[in-house]
Amino acid sequence: MAKPRKTKEAPKAANPQNAYIEGAGLTVEERITETLRKNFMPYAMSAIVSRALPEIDGFKPSHRKLLYTMYKMGLLSGARTKSANVVGQTMRLNPHGDAAIYETMVRMARGNESLLHPYVDSKGNFGKVYSRDMAYAAPRYTEVKLEAIASELFADIDKETVDFVPNYDNTTTEPTLLPATFPSVLVNANVGIAVSMASNVCPFNLAEVCETTVALIRNPEHDLLSTLRGPDFPTGAFLIWDEEELRRIYETGRGSVKLRAKWNYDKSANCIEVTQIPYSTTVEAIIEKIVELVKVKKISEITNIRDETDITGFKLTIDLKRGIDPDRLMQKLFKLTPLQDSAACNFNILIAGMPKVMGVREILEEWIAFRTECIRRRVYFDLHKKMDKLHLLEGLEKILLDIDKAIKIVRETEEESEVVSNLMIGFGIDAVQAEYVAEIKLRHLNREYILNRTHEIEQLRRDIAEMEEILRDVKKIRKIMVDELKRVAEKYGQPRRTLFLDPTDEPEAAPEDDTPDYPVHLFLSAEGYFKKITPQSLRMSSEQKLKEGDVLTQQFEGTNRTELLFFTDRQQVYKTRAAAFDDTKASVLGDYVPVRLGFDEGERVFSMVPTTDYSGFLLFVFENGKAAKVPLSAYATKTNRKKLANAYGAKSPLVQVLWLSEDSDVLLRSSNNRALLFSTAMLLPKTTRDSQGVQVMTLRAKAKIEYAAAVTPEQLPDLQKYRAKNIPAAGGMARDMEVAGQLTL
Repeated sequence: MAKPRKTKEAPKAANPQNAYIEGAGLTVEERITETLRKNFMPYAMSAIVSRALPEIDGFKPSHRKLLYTMYKMGLLSGARTKSANVVGQTMRLNPHGDAAIYETMVRMARGNESLLHPYVDSKGNFGKVYSRDMAYAAPRYTEVKLEAIASELFADIDKETVDFVPNYDNTTTEPTLLPATFPSVLVNANVGIAVSMASNVCPFNLAEVCETTVALIRNPEHDLLSTLRGPDFPTGAFLIWDEEELRRIYETGRGSVKLRAKWNYDKSANCIEVTQIPYSTTVEAIIEKIVELVKVKKISEITNIRDETDITGFKLTIDLKRGIDPDRLMQKLFKLTPLQDSAACNFNILIAGMPKVMGVREILEEWIAFRTECIRRRVYFDLHKKMDKLHLLEGLEKILLDIDKAIKIVRETEEESEVVSNLMIGFGIDAVQAEYVAEIKLRHLNREYILNRTHEIEQLRRDIAEMEEILRDVKKIRKIMVDELKRVAEKYGQPRRTLFLDPTDEPEAAPEDDTPDYPVHLFLSAEGYFKKITPQSLRMSSEQKLKEGDVLTQQFEGTNRTELLFFTDRQQVYKTRAAAFDDTKASVLGDYVPVRLGFDEGERVFSMVPTTDYSGFLLFVFENGKAAKVPLSAYATKTNRKKLANAYGAKSPLVQVLWLSEDSDVLLRSSNNRALLFSTAMLLPKTTRDSQGVQVMTLRAKAKIEYAAAVTPEQLPDLQKYRAKNIPAAGGMARDMEVAGQLTL
């Protein structure tokens, strides 16, 4: 650690009227880690504990402050008020600014449709959760009040069921939690990003959550999946059923579920209408992705796409070309666009101020413990209220014995301050009871009033005994909780919006090739330059541009989907498709294959083999007179590997690679001017790619094979004299001009 620099004491101000600040203008060296600890860590803790993560009641502080403010404003039963009024009042609890408060309100509003059970009844434009670009109106234009279900959040909040703390400037108090009568933490979605951690709680159906909680109270080993079938999202759509993943989410609190859009086909208009989309995406994201796919020609079945969302609800319309199969197109769109998307689950919740990732079972257990304490505190509060009332009525009951005596005591007391003490002495009651009796109006000093009031005493005593029994027995508290959950489910429960889709019910479609298909001409030069030219371009200009000294060695006709195998001089083959290369012209050099496909240093192209179905076989001819017959299917791989080692034998240099669709006649020529014609039917196919082959042509010392070519039926009559009945064979002497002429293809 660097030592702090010694600094001189700052001189005092010359003017005695100027204040002297100790250490002003001095600097002290400090480790960066210490600076971070003192400055960043408090911020990180504040973001985690007081801002970004929800607590067991299902709310972040910003949500809780807003809802509590609306509750105190009387918006639970009153008429709507301007959103600006609520925002202004909320700033007494939330100092983060009006924009942040209003955004919080927007998400909880019914108009935004982001919650299964909105807490804010809204009027006006609040945007939509499924639209990224639909802006919500300013708070001066919209009106709000609390939804009826919000009453379940504030039930008995004034009975000390939760703790209250001072607000940021100590002018009022606010609750630390809301005593929700149902597990709101699981009913409505909640997303938050803190420092180094995040939370993403997906929503579940209210009726299913209440039923599951009741079942868990009665049986801690209850199978959650039997009653809580899966998440239920406000935007609907289909959830692709995956029992294993759901059980993992329920146990660990982490995972993801797949959602698929709901759609139908309008035959009369020849269009697809998407009416529900995954909760995790937006209509703009879907449109942009489809447009992008159309531009790159991965999708060619669509003529137009438009957002037709109106006051009746969401609708995305996709116009199709004539004769298109809508089911097949949608399967393609599900794979390539957010019409099928994944919703992540990360149940990170604050428990007693500590973030904790929990499964659904543990969350419900924590909520049951929290709600148990709320009910206990409520019963304790009511118990003391009834005990206080009973105490007063017991004092009033004693007055019943002699009302005239009470009146006489009051009349004969000279000073007002002594009335209470004289009543205490006269009837044997305490100061609280005497004060209550002394405050009774003169009109109530009759037997009927006193009898009516004291009639409650027996009922109060029974109620107190029952409450004391409840506080002693947690089972009775749990029974109260069960009754409340059943009432909430019956009153506010609604059918599922997100239905299930069993993937096993769908026929497994073969993977479709989206690569555009059109005819092309393929060229390869001796130096390794490759060109893919369309017939139209080749007709306009067929003069090939090449490097000086370079020549074209191979030319094929194929399509854009043709697969290409580039064999190299190092016994390797690189696989790709013609579509991987750009369309070019004859007037350019083309792509340099070793660079384009990432060859090893110094590696060169030996030969190119095009194919569409890996049929036929390859004949490898080596300098030592051997030949290997290998099925082309040996180079087809299911894992789409781009590079295969040991593509052919390495013991002798390779002379030629011939692709043959069926057994044919092949002519070999050696360096000592001998030629041999043989049929490939004499060779057995080899199961291994790097087979060394079998001897076809016997060679004398220092002789080697120089050339090999397949013979066409037109050439065959003139070359019959070189045919071998058996292999290996030495072949016959050939004149240079004769063989060269015969092998010119």
